[in-house]
Amino acid sequence: MAMDKLKLYTQHSRSWQTNRYVYPVISRRSKGLSIGVNLNPDKVCNFDCIYCCVDRTVPADITHVSLNVLRAELDHLLGLALSGRLFEQPPFDQTPRELRQLSDVAFSGDGEPTAFKQFGLVCRMVAELLESHGGHGVKIVVITNATLLHRTPVAEAMEYLDHHQGEIWAKLDAGSEAYFRQVERSSIPMSRIMDNLAIAGRNRPIVIQSMFININGRPADEMEIDAYVQRLKELVERGCRIKRVQVYTVARATAEASVTPLSDAAIDAIGARVRRIGLEAETYYGPQ
Repeated sequence: MAMDKLKLYTQHSRSWQTNRYVYPVISRRSKGLSIGVNLNPDKVCNFDCIYCCVDRTVPADITHVSLNVLRAELDHLLGLALSGRLFEQPPFDQTPRELRQLSDVAFSGDGEPTAFKQFGLVCRMVAELLESHGGHGVKIVVITNATLLHRTPVAEAMEYLDHHQGEIWAKLDAGSEAYFRQVERSSIPMSRIMDNLAIAGRNRPIVIQSMFININGRPADEMEIDAYVQRLKELVERGCRIKRVQVYTVARATAEASVTPLSDAAIDAIGARVRRIGLEAETYYGPQ
């Protein structure tokens, strides 16, 4: 099986053993093991993305975050990951050798991680635990919809992570306001996303993550892709340093049955459009 179609990539459960907040996944975009930190187990988010895999029709079992429990879970899992013992346990014992390394600790859960009131404190906790385990070179990735990057506590946390292997992976899934509202289903204007991306990218290089899908069997049209590419160009013109763009589609089940993966060829075509404006693009495909 091709590496980008690896079955492990579809297994992104945020539940692992008895843990409440911390979970391991083999991530196609991280190119190895990623330890997820879920700061939103209550499933509250300021976006309602049409492609989200979180089923919000089912009430959350956990509605708050205990920092002591989170720390203990992360401490334990870092020990398993960095020692290699995690790869002795199913399903991680099926991980190809080239993916058997801890690539990052990622704030990725059931909502927007930067909305967590103690986000900055948890950033420091993660950095300190990585250092105590000798996890030098392991990234701390913030997977964000960029809506709150303008807030002072969030900006301060990002500045701290700049000195601790931090990296921002920020969402940009649309070019037009209309398509943005169809996909993200948020009352927050797209202009705030663009402003926050521009500011964040002026302060450090960032990664743009862009999800493309079929909705009721139809992909975004060429006008929308044109508008999306124009948005990327606009960010660059505003001084945003884009490290790379992740062009991808859904690889696992979504909460909305109307959402299906884009074809490999369609993803490749969008990636090629991004490269033509001088940006690095990585492409990731749906399951077979």
